[in-house]
Amino acid sequence: MQIKDAVVFITGANRGLGLAYARAALAAGAKKVYAAARDPKSVTLDGVVPVALDVTQPAQIEAAARACADVTLVINNAGISRGSGLLSDNALDAARAEFDTNFFGLWAVSRAFAPVLAKNGGGTLVNVLSALSWITFPSVATYSASKSAAWSLSNGLRNELAAQGTRVVSVHVGYMDTDMASHVPGDKTSPDDVARQTLAAVEAGEPEVLADATARQVKQGFVATPPAYAAAG
Repeated sequence: MQIKDAVVFITGANRGLGLAYARAALAAGAKKVYAAARDPKSVTLDGVVPVALDVTQPAQIEAAARACADVTLVINNAGISRGSGLLSDNALDAARAEFDTNFFGLWAVSRAFAPVLAKNGGGTLVNVLSALSWITFPSVATYSASKSAAWSLSNGLRNELAAQGTRVVSVHVGYMDTDMASHVPGDKTSPDDVARQTLAAVEAGEPEVLADATARQVKQGFVATPPAYAAAG
């Protein structure tokens, strides 16, 4: 599909990568961009349509799908990280919160918009994942678990949505220059660059975006001995 004249729906679009996606879609000539966020007043980018959406709230998801019935591209970008290890005191609470947004929220939005995409010719579903879908560090282990589950979910959705002509694109990236990674030192990838790569992949019909050197290195590490995901972090 082409981004020009597409109707784009982006979750978590008020800042960070979501905001970058909204800017990139407008720059590429999208006909309309719905910018969804928990607080629609926090969406300040000119040219987009703010939408109130907490992806952990089923009623809000269904309302968004009904109101935005012209969508041809859905970008599941909303995500949270609680910075917890698996054996931390708050691990289960952290994991539940992360899974509610990063896995169940992504799943619910995808289910709600699947009929919309089908009605509008198939379109594309983009799921923002992480290099941490494939490798786990102690400080973010519960987040990694939620993103790994979302990777499996994305692969399943790709299979089940193929019959209606909907493509699924998984985006993997390491640390980006956003609020979520503001505490992490070192070089970080520009969210604007990730957004441009993603939209290019959508237009090329590619199933996966390895948006930075970290994601590419981790993916290549699958065939290492020992594999990257088995190494102690």
